[in-house]
Parts: sequence; C-alpha cells; structure tokens
Amino acid sequence: MIRNAIVVGAGIGGLACATALARKGLAVRLLEQAPEIVEVGAGLQISPNGLAVLQALGLEDAISRSGAVTARGVVLADYKQGRQVAQLDLTRMKNRRYLFLHRHSLVQVLAQAAQAARVSIEFGAKVLSVRPGRVPEVELADGSAARAEVIVCADGVHSVGRQAVSPGAESRFTGQIAWRATVPAHQPEPVVCVTMGPGRHLVNYPINDGRSMNIVAVQERDAWASEGWHHADDPDHLRAAFADFGGAAKSLLQQVQEVNLWGLFRHPVVETWHKGHVALLGDAAHPTLPFLAQGANLALEDAWVLSDCLTSGKNPDRYQGLRHARVAKVIDAASKNAWKYHLPEGPVRSLAHIGLGLGSKLAPGMMMRQFDWIYGHDVTR
Repeated sequence: MIRNAIVVGAGIGGLACATALARKGLAVRLLEQAPEIVEVGAGLQISPNGLAVLQALGLEDAISRSGAVTARGVVLADYKQGRQVAQLDLTRMKNRRYLFLHRHSLVQVLAQAAQAARVSIEFGAKVLSVRPGRVPEVELADGSAARAEVIVCADGVHSVGRQAVSPGAESRFTGQIAWRATVPAHQPEPVVCVTMGPGRHLVNYPINDGRSMNIVAVQERDAWASEGWHHADDPDHLRAAFADFGGAAKSLLQQVQEVNLWGLFRHPVVETWHKGHVALLGDAAHPTLPFLAQGANLALEDAWVLSDCLTSGKNPDRYQGLRHARVAKVIDAASKNAWKYHLPEGPVRSLAHIGLGLGSKLAPGMMMRQFDWIYGHDVTR
C-alpha cells in the first residue's frame, strides 16, 4: 500500500488527483511553480463525464456556488449575419448537467478541497527534472530534491515529467491559431454558440453567473504562434481576422479590450504513461485541441482512474490500459472537428448547413446521441 505521493502541478488534474489520493489516506505534497494560484485562462466547459468526477469528490454544490452556468444548448450559426443553422438541446441528457465556468473558479474549488484533505500545497516550487526509480525524486530549482513512493506529473503541455517517462513525442503546428478573451455580459442565454465561417470559427458562452462572456476565436493561417495562453495580442488583430462576421459575434468582438493568442499544436498521445513509480496525467500525457472542449474533462477522468489504481492495490500500469484507447479516440475526434466549422463558401457548405438544420429539427435526439460515448462515460462507476 502506497503511503505518500508527490503531485507536480496545481492545475485541474493535479488538484483533483492530490485530493483523491489524500482522501484515501496518503500524505500528499503538491508542488506548484507559480507563487500563488492566479486567475489564468478564461472559460471552460465541464461536460457530464468530467462533472461525474467532481460529483464523486463531493464538489458539485461548491462549483454551482462559484459562478457556474448550467448549459441548455449548443447553437451553430453562420458568420454573415449570425443566422442560426442548427441547435442541440443539452437538456435531453437526462440527469446530466453540462456547465460553463471560469477556469479560476474551478481551480479555487479544487484547491480548497485539497487543503481540506490535508494536501501540502507548496508554491514557488519549480521542478527542473524528474527521476523515475524504486524511490522516484524531483529536482527543484532551489537545489533541493524531494522523494516519494509515487510521483504524479500533472504539469501540462510542457511537462518536465514527460521527458523522463516518455521522451520523443514531437508536436506539429496545425495551421490554426486561437484568440481567447472575456467581455461583460448581461443575462445571456445559457448556450454555447459556434459561429462558423470559411477558415474560421468563433465560440462564445457565458461564465461567472452570466456576468461575463467567454470568447474563443480560431483562424487557419500559415504563420504559427507559440503554444500557451499567456501571449498578449492586439484586439484589433482579432477584429481584423473576423471583420466579415456579423450578428452577435460582431458585437462581442467590438467589446474586446484584452486578448491572448496561442498556436494550436497536435500532440501524439505518449507511448508510456507510467515508469519507475512516475505517472503522467492530463496534458502531460495527451494534450488535446479545443474543438470538443474535453481537455479539463479528460484530466479529471485521469485523476480519478490514476488515484484508484494507486490506492486499490491494482498494478499502476493498468492506468494506461484503462485510459489510452478512450483518450486517443477523443483527441482524434477533436482534431477532426474543426473542418466542419471552417467549410469554404460553395455548395458543400450550403448542403452541410442544410443537413445540420434538418437534423436538429427532425431528429434532435439522434443529434445528441452522437455524443453519448463522450458524455455518458463515467469513470467513477
């Protein structure tokens, strides 16, 4: 039976895993390089498969109080005047909630849960390297080292742990960049709207109890941008890229005062997730593109499955066996999703939009059932 663990990274997956391990009786140290938990990122979507983990951790009520908006639908719109093409009714998912919320709000709830479970959270603890072994250890920037019976690396897309466990996985630029911003909102509809244009699309949905609107805008282009959320850009660049978008999308873009830009890269799922008592979790093992809104949800699923494998006497290598096929399928589906939004002007686009509209009107249940394999998956059962 494992008695102690180190978790690297106080993001969504790291905090969830640390909490689950501590509640099973482990002494857990959580190492985070930032000096504090700061308001990074913007909105995110927690679908029923991710919410199942948060419910199992007893955090659903706290999340509801933190400004989460319960989604009621997905609207697909055309870019010219914002005309609705189709709508998916999320309320058809019986007993399953789909939430919009600010990433910072979710991290705060998870951090409070970790502290209540007596996880030792250490800020300003930058990990330089991870060494797998019978007793694995991490090397810290201050020159010290820390050891534990197991080390969980939940340190994101630029994971230090990945280099020790499964090096060599190279990413490639997808030819797409994304802007992220939030603007004030006043009693918006609780839906996610995807406005589709040739080579571009814009996603918006309410967060912070409907007081803010989260915006993610994606454009195909040859010039690449660095990976990560923290690259500030001029809002006029965003507006110029979507200058021909009308309707609600145009009004939202006119309000943007601050915006971040990042490049979208396709990463292969790593070949090895566990080596020498070191395990990879979330983006450290399988970064995903944002076109199915599953990054945070997959990290929550990983956190639950890994903590169960480590505390139930199962072989930790089973973690990868339980997760790899599902994660690879979700990531592949996300990677293929963008083209549906970016169809060029012409008969193919027109026919596709007609088909979407007819499908949402004549067979709304069938439209939703195509996502059952994602949203209906519950790793806590």
